[in-house]
Amino acid sequence: MGAKTALLAFTDGDLRRALLGATPSDSAEAEALVREILPGYDVTLVGDSTLDVTYPPDDITHVTVLPGAELLCDRRLVLDRPSELPEHLLRAGAGRRIIMHGMHSVVDWLCFAVWEDGKLVRSLSLSPDGGIEENIGEPYDFERPYWDGLHPVEPDPGWEDEDPYPLPFHPLELGGEALRALFGFIIEGLPRPDDIDADSVHMHVFRVGDPSGQEQAAREAAYEQATRDMGPPRMFRVGPDGTMHEVSWDEIEKSHAPDAL
Repeated sequence: MGAKTALLAFTDGDLRRALLGATPSDSAEAEALVREILPGYDVTLVGDSTLDVTYPPDDITHVTVLPGAELLCDRRLVLDRPSELPEHLLRAGAGRRIIMHGMHSVVDWLCFAVWEDGKLVRSLSLSPDGGIEENIGEPYDFERPYWDGLHPVEPDPGWEDEDPYPLPFHPLELGGEALRALFGFIIEGLPRPDDIDADSVHMHVFRVGDPSGQEQAAREAAYEQATRDMGPPRMFRVGPDGTMHEVSWDEIEKSHAPDAL
């Protein structure tokens, strides 16, 4: 799976209705929203995109302002613990529904959350490495088959020593259902007739940078720490019995030596 999302919406009701037949919003309104959501940042309109781009690069925000709904795509707006949503974002959604959806396929991480008139009614954040970081409120109907064990992660037959998957379901599979249920569209799998065509929803693209430079410095430090934590690379090869076996650099080099060919 290659699914990644970073979505935050403010809506007066069902977001699906607002996205159906959506037309390009006013760029000035979109810029004003970005400045409200990310105060103090340098904001520059740089282009256009569509809603099928759900995980923009660093320092890039995609946004649309529609009748009854506002939708932003920005990595800074999704949280490992959605309950820690900043107060100014709760104020921006006062009297409305706030919906968050974050997903990252590299680490099988998922979060989604819903606030109704400032009150958090559901939040879930989990990954196989971090476990369940947050689980607040009653699960939605679309979640229940996953919690009931109807979508287990089957072991890969090629990895005989593989430990059981540490969660009762794959986060990205539930993430796809959450995206459809809460936002009305999907980014992987077969669409249903009533799914929103994300490619038809226009988004303004803004470059939104931290003028202090602290944000970029924190990203670089996190990347360096992650590189240290990963350790040296490990390599695997399919053995004669069809299972995966770890191999060393020496074995790789020997297998490519002229005498081995």
